[in-house]
Amino acid sequence: MTNLKQQTDAQIAKTRQAKPEFMKSVDDLLASANEFQQGANAVAIGTAAPSFELPDALGKNVSLNDLLQRGAVVVTFYRGNWCPYCNLQLRAMQERLPELHNLGAELVAISPQMPDESLSQTERDGLGFVVLSDQDARVAEQYGVAWQVPDLLLDHMKKDRGLELAKINNGNGNVLPIPATFVLSNDGVVTWRYVNVDYRTRAEPDDIIAALQKLSIPSPQ
Repeated sequence: MTNLKQQTDAQIAKTRQAKPEFMKSVDDLLASANEFQQGANAVAIGTAAPSFELPDALGKNVSLNDLLQRGAVVVTFYRGNWCPYCNLQLRAMQERLPELHNLGAELVAISPQMPDESLSQTERDGLGFVVLSDQDARVAEQYGVAWQVPDLLLDHMKKDRGLELAKINNGNGNVLPIPATFVLSNDGVVTWRYVNVDYRTRAEPDDIIAALQKLSIPSPQ
């Protein structure tokens, strides 16, 4: 079985072969965003995660406090269901969901898409975790992972892929979350995080599970 990195690397190679000049431009663009890439603005390990209450795919509000009452929470930000790398990530996390639940953790995925646009009915039925809509990426901004998308990428999404993000998100189409995942203890403190401005890479499920396993190890008496 391939891991998530192998799957995203394959997607990168596929796109690089189809659009080499575009991918070279993306490489250069992301390389110049070093400070953001290193998570300079993201919520730090050891600090309290910002609270939130957002609508799920059916329009029902879900709060972080409610999720924390069940145990640890894994919060992952993704761009939308139009992003092939995001879909690889969500499928990989779905496959490992029983392990997360066995460790007493809940998974929540957050994107700027509107509730009725975030997932199809088939996709909703196939997922065992909460998907929330963060209009205008306001919660992503609180977590320090909202990114003003450069014109190069906006033009690519509009011209090459026919994506109208302002319509899809029913709001600001110029701001998206960067791929970021936070592991929160049941008291809402960030104990592990993955932050990378390169939307082609994601947190590996093995690393997330390892972080949750550390939470489940009793402290020495």
